Amino acid sequence: MADEKSNAAAYWKANVRLITGCLIVWALVSYGFAILLRPLLSGIPIGGTDLGFWFAQQGSILTFIGLIFFYAWRMNRLDKQFGLGE
Repeated sequence: MADEKSNAAAYWKANVRLITGCLIVWALVSYGFAILLRPLLSGIPIGGTDLGFWFAQQGSILTFIGLIFFYAWRMNRLDKQFGLGE
């Protein structure tokens, strides 16, 4: 019973660490690049506009979609590691 509890605690600790990392990347791209660092990125052209505007309009969305796939892939690996695979 104690082994199951420690295994569950380790699983949730890894899960929370993964979620935290994904949220940090999301916040950096959405708020950092698109809002806070926009003046620094304004001189870099991409797709006919500056990089800061691109991150605000499309880059943050594409990053979010990438994070969804990364989270699903990583959770499948965590499930298998802790014996919770499908």
